[in-house]
Amino acid sequence: MAPPAFKKLSGTAVSSKTQCNQALVASIKPSPKIKQQPTLSSVDGPRILYWFRTDLRVHDSPALDHALSLNPSVFIPIWTWDPHYVYRARVGPNRWKFLLESQQALSDRLTELNPKQKLHLIREAPQTVIKKLVKKWAIDVLVFEKDTDAYARERDENVTKQIEELSRELGREIKVVSLMGRTLFDPDELVKRNGNRPTMSMAQVVKASQQIDPGDGGRKGEPKKCVPLPESLPNPLDKVEMDLSSDKDFQHEVPEDSPDVNKGQRGLGKDKDKHYVSVAGPNNDFAIVTLEEMGIDPKDAMSPHKGGEKEALRLLKKYIDDEEYIGTFEKPKSSPAEFEPQSTTLLSPHHHFGTLSVRKFWWDIQEVFAKRKKAGKQNAGEPENMPGQLLFRDMYFGAQAALGYAYAQTQGNKVARFIDWHLQSNYSKTPVGEHLLDGTYNVDNEEAEERFRRWKEGRTGFPWIDALMRQLKYEGWMHHLGRHSVACFLTRGGCYVSWERGAEVFEEWLVDHETACNVGNWMWLSCTAFFSQFYRCYSPIAFGKKWDPEGHFIRKYVPELRNYDKKYIYEPSKAPIADQKRWGCQITGDGTDRGTEEMAKYPKPMLDFNEMRQFCIDKVKAAYDVGLYGDDEKVMSGEWKKIFGHKEGRTNKDEANGEATKEMKRGRTPDGYKEDIDASGGIGDDEDEQPRKQRKAYMKAAKNEKGKQAKIDVMVTRRRPNR
Repeated sequence: MAPPAFKKLSGTAVSSKTQCNQALVASIKPSPKIKQQPTLSSVDGPRILYWFRTDLRVHDSPALDHALSLNPSVFIPIWTWDPHYVYRARVGPNRWKFLLESQQALSDRLTELNPKQKLHLIREAPQTVIKKLVKKWAIDVLVFEKDTDAYARERDENVTKQIEELSRELGREIKVVSLMGRTLFDPDELVKRNGNRPTMSMAQVVKASQQIDPGDGGRKGEPKKCVPLPESLPNPLDKVEMDLSSDKDFQHEVPEDSPDVNKGQRGLGKDKDKHYVSVAGPNNDFAIVTLEEMGIDPKDAMSPHKGGEKEALRLLKKYIDDEEYIGTFEKPKSSPAEFEPQSTTLLSPHHHFGTLSVRKFWWDIQEVFAKRKKAGKQNAGEPENMPGQLLFRDMYFGAQAALGYAYAQTQGNKVARFIDWHLQSNYSKTPVGEHLLDGTYNVDNEEAEERFRRWKEGRTGFPWIDALMRQLKYEGWMHHLGRHSVACFLTRGGCYVSWERGAEVFEEWLVDHETACNVGNWMWLSCTAFFSQFYRCYSPIAFGKKWDPEGHFIRKYVPELRNYDKKYIYEPSKAPIADQKRWGCQITGDGTDRGTEEMAKYPKPMLDFNEMRQFCIDKVKAAYDVGLYGDDEKVMSGEWKKIFGHKEGRTNKDEANGEATKEMKRGRTPDGYKEDIDASGGIGDDEDEQPRKQRKAYMKAAKNEKGKQAKIDVMVTRRRPNR
C-alpha cells in the first residue's frame, strides 16, 4: 500500500479572533458529557499518533490542528509517563496534583469531542516506548508540540532519530512533525534573529520578534493568530488493536529509580512503584496515574489552585471580562501581600502545562486594549503590562534555547557571572534533571547551611520571608515580588547562598515551575545574569510594610503571630516579653520548637540583616571585580577556589572572608548585552539607602562596559498594531 499524501506541514489560522473567542467561550459553558457525534475518520487518511506534553488543551494548539488537518483514518492521543520527570526532576505533590488534574480534564475534553476518545497514558519512557507504539499501531505520522527545554530537545531528537530508523527498517515513510505553540514566538527563531545569541534583554526580544513574519497575514512582530477549535476527533484503533498486554515488546519492567530526587515526597513508600507495574496501567486501560500510585499522600497536595483547560479558560474569561483590570494592570504595582484573591492572574501554571494558550491570552488582551483605545481610555504600557510579562517569558525561553543544559547552572554558563557563594553545586558530566548538577552541593559553611534550611522551612525569624516561603510550600505559588524578596534574601541580600539552591527549592514547590523562567529569575535576582544592580537589596522588613502595614499576609501564613500588634508584626523580637506572653507567642529558639497551643514559639532573626547585606554587597562587588563567568577555564577547573580563598569541607566557616584578587579581572559583559532595569519588580526597595559615594562605586562596578543602562521606556519600544 502506497503511503498517503500529506498536506503541507503548517496549521491554519482563523480569519477572525472573534470567531476563535466565541468558540472558546461556548466551550467552557456547562454541556452534556457527549456534545456531538464524531466526524467519521478518513478511510484513506494517515494513522496519527499525537504525543501530548506541555500542551494539555484542544484550543489553539498548532500541532493538534495540523494533525487533524491531515484527515486521519486513526487518531491516537497519548502521554508518556517519563521516569525522567518522576525521578530526576524535582516535582512536589502540588505540581503533580495540578498535572494529573490537567491530564484528566484533557481526557474528558477529548471524550466530549468523540465518545471513543480519551488521553491514553503510556507508563514508559518515550525514548523506549514511542518507536514500539509506532510499529505496533502502524502509525504514519507522529505529531507533537515543539519544546526547547534542554532535556526535551535531546529527548525529541532521540525519538525522531528512532522513527527515521524505523521508517528505513520497514521500508515505508513515517513522518515526524513538531510545531511550536508553547510561547509567543519560537525561541529558536528569536535566537536566530538575535545573531544566534541568547536573548538577555527585552530590547533584544522586541528587536528579534519584529523580524519574524507570523506567516498568517499578520504583522511582523506579532504572534501568530489562534488556530480553530476542533469540532470533533477521529476514532482511535479498536480495543483489540490497541491492546498491548499480550505483546512481548511491551512486557514492562520497573525503571531505574536512582537517583530519585523526589524520594522524600513518597510518604506512601511501599506503593511507590505501582505507577510502573504495566505499560498500560494496572487495568490495561491506559488510565491516568493517581497520586497514591506514585506513593504520594493526597493530603500532601494542599494547593487550592486547580489544573485543567476548562479551569484555565474560566479564569481567563473572568479577567478578560474585567476590562479595567486588563487595561490598567502593571505588574510592579500589584501587591505581593494580597491573597484570596491574589493581585495577579495566576495563569502561569496553565501556561506551563499548556492548559491555556499563551497566544490566546495575548490576543484576548489586544482586543481589550483596542476596545479601550477606541473609547479613549489609556492602556498600561510594555513591559509592565500583561503582554510585556509574556514577552519576559519569551526572553527566558530564548536564553535557555541558546544555552541548553548550561543555562540552568553556573558552571559552563557563558552569561552567568561567577560569584563565590556558599553551598556551591557539585557537577556531573551527564545531565541529571534539567541540568548537569549531580543533585548534591558542598557544605563549605555550616552557618550558611543552617540559614538555607531555615529559609526553606520558613523559620528565619523574619516574618515577611517566612510567610512567603510557607505560602510557597503549602499553595505552590508566590507573587513575583514575593519571589524577588526571598531570592534576594537567600543570595546577595542576606545569606550569601548559591542561587542554585534556591532554584532547586522553587523547582520542587512551584506549580508553575518551568526551568526557563525559574532559572532566569534566580540569575536575575542574584545579579548573576540579566541584572547587575547588586547594591540594591530588598529589605525583609521595610518591603513588606510598604505593601501590607497591618501585617494581614503574615497573620495568614505565620499564624503564631496573628495576635501581634502591627507595630511588631514585622519585627516580633522587639516586642516586650510581657506583650509576647499576652499575645500567645514567645520569640525564642530557631523555629524547630513551635511551642504549645497556649504559648506558641517563633524564632529570633537568624542574622543581622544590615550587617549581612553589607557583607554580601562587598563580596559580590569583589566577584564582579574579578570578572569570571561560568564558562571561564578557572571556573571549570576549580582554580577559582584559590582566587577567592575558598576551602573545601563542612567544618570551615572562614573561607567567605577570602579576598578576591583584581588582577584576574576579565572585564566583559557576555557578548556585549545590554541590561534591562527591573521592569517587573522595582529592585530598589532597600530599607536604608547606601551613602551616595558608596552607591556610585557600586554602580560603576555593576554597569556594562559597553554603555550605560538604559531606562526601560527608552529601551523597549513596540509598535502598536493599528486597530
